[in-house]
Amino acid sequence: MLSSRERPPLTSEIPEDATPADPADAEADYDAFVRKHLRRNYLGHYLHGMLGMTGFRVLAAPTLLPAFLATLAPAASASAFVGLGLALQQAGQIISPVIGANLVEHRKRVLPAATLMGSLMRAAILLLAVAAWFLDGKTLAVVVLALLFAYGFFQGAQRVVFQLLLAKAIPIERRGRLQAYRNMTGGAIAAVLSWFAGRFLIQHNVLGNGYAVTFLIVFVLTSLGLTALRLLMIEPEPPALRPRTRLRERLKDFDGLIHADPNYRNFLVAQALAVGGRMAAPLYVLHAAQRVGLTGASLGLFSLVYLGADTASNLAWGHMGDRGGFRSNFVGAMALGALGLGAMIFAHSEPVFLLAFVALGASNAGYQMSAQTLILEFGARQDIAMRLGISATIEGVVSSAAPLIGGLIGVAVGYPPAFAIAMGLQLASLIVLLMGVREPRSLKAVS
Repeated sequence: MLSSRERPPLTSEIPEDATPADPADAEADYDAFVRKHLRRNYLGHYLHGMLGMTGFRVLAAPTLLPAFLATLAPAASASAFVGLGLALQQAGQIISPVIGANLVEHRKRVLPAATLMGSLMRAAILLLAVAAWFLDGKTLAVVVLALLFAYGFFQGAQRVVFQLLLAKAIPIERRGRLQAYRNMTGGAIAAVLSWFAGRFLIQHNVLGNGYAVTFLIVFVLTSLGLTALRLLMIEPEPPALRPRTRLRERLKDFDGLIHADPNYRNFLVAQALAVGGRMAAPLYVLHAAQRVGLTGASLGLFSLVYLGADTASNLAWGHMGDRGGFRSNFVGAMALGALGLGAMIFAHSEPVFLLAFVALGASNAGYQMSAQTLILEFGARQDIAMRLGISATIEGVVSSAAPLIGGLIGVAVGYPPAFAIAMGLQLASLIVLLMGVREPRSLKAVS
């Protein structure tokens, strides 16, 4: 071991044009810096994730936002309009992840870009609340669709930069538990908020528009989370970075990144199928409304159950992932999602719908944690940002088309066929995972 006088400076003290004499020493210093500031960075990521999940999960749940969109269209075309709105949100994520990755992968510090992208995403939520309060009719519908696209665009870029921050600051063996704790507490608050929003804010049309009040609360909570991360995080500077490259040139590397590692390539296939299997998510609450009726109170209950299952399962998913890797989480999430969709098809009573929402909520938690964490373990560190960008872009392409297709199927032939197709896609994802994806940690251990 080198003494403190002999040891090279920490990466945060290395000049921009300096090249470490010994890569092993640079890696050791980087790891030491990460460990030194782990407690503070852990807290910052926890608070950001917890408050951010509180807000974003309210919008991501297949209950409140679809129900709001359904109020903006005639009943006969409600499912198609809901599908269109969510498809536009996902369409915004198609290009922005790659743009975000290209903007940050050559930078030693990513937090400023993350703050900008996160702020713009939250601004779209605030404008959504304002529009719901002050606009109506076709104008409101058009503005909401545009804001959902903007929300998705900045969400895609934010996803890349914040996951890159997580990979930089949190050691691999601690990421699962961090996400479990933040998702569990944030999800618990989100579940209660969703129930409260449906039962009181929307049911009693608080301040003239319960949906607008809910969106405003989401904006405040997510903004507090972003502020906490900005104030607390001490960002490490990696010893190796990619040179700055024009986006057009970087796009030429996609084929090599994808096909150089069959494990990563098959993961992308499984992810695309899994996202396609969520095509019917906007129809869950519409299907429940058709079979058992829907009030503000029942909307709140379904939201509470879905987000509660999402929340409660996070701790198990996180510990499983840290101990055995996140491939097993992905496998379990797909199996559970298929079961939930099967229950949704045959549900004719509120208790069965509640069970379906439990399975689907837990499945969503497992998918989100495994897909976002497993991808950090493929390949070289300096390619993490672009791997995230590729993954998020593929997810955005499928997600933009899937809700619209699901909505059109729901209008044309009914909701159960849409659920059956979605279940088939999740089972296909499960098969790809079992046959074509190996746990990256086990491969590294062998090598």
